Amino acid sequence: MGLFSRFGDIINSNINAMLDGAENPEKIARLIIQEMEDTLVEVRTAAARAMADKKEMEREITHYNRVRDDWSEKAELAIDKGREDLARGALVAKQKAESEIERRKEAMNAAEDAFEKRQEDLGKLQAKLDEAKAKHRALMMRREAAEQRIRVRSQVYDGKVDDALARYATVERKVDELEAYADTIQGREPTLEAEFAALERNESVEKELEALKAKRTKASKTKATKAED
Repeated sequence: MGLFSRFGDIINSNINAMLDGAENPEKIARLIIQEMEDTLVEVRTAAARAMADKKEMEREITHYNRVRDDWSEKAELAIDKGREDLARGALVAKQKAESEIERRKEAMNAAEDAFEKRQEDLGKLQAKLDEAKAKHRALMMRREAAEQRIRVRSQVYDGKVDDALARYATVERKVDELEAYADTIQGREPTLEAEFAALERNESVEKELEALKAKRTKASKTKATKAED
């Protein structure tokens, strides 16, 4: 496919319709962008070549202008010297130079026209390239968002997640039972008031014990004294 045939297909194509109707829009977008970028390089190269041709024609026109002027002076000199034959030959050479100048001017005009058209083509193609890149970026963001939604929803609606949550419920029940058992144990532990009450009871018992011991000791002594009498 030629440069301008391919360029025309790109310019005339409806990129949005191409992408929306494609089986793999992202791949198509990349291909279109690559094709456009390659075409841009070719069009810029052709534009540079047209500009180079124009400059070359300008140099040749300048050269043939000097040649024409030189033969014109020679023809005048030949007339002054009475040499019409030489003057005639100089005029023929002058006309050849003028013909070359006209051909170069036509070529230069063609080069200028080609350069302007390529510049116009570049503008159109750049606009299409920007459109394709924007579409491609949008597709990339849509694809990424869709993939994330798939990952999230697959986890939310996955039976494994429900099973794991059910297992958590079982574990939570066991934790509740352990906490209840711990509360039961804590209920049988003596409180601060109970400990002080026990301490007072112990002190009372000790006093009573000491009194009982003293009483028994006194009784034993009394009994022993009576026995001696």
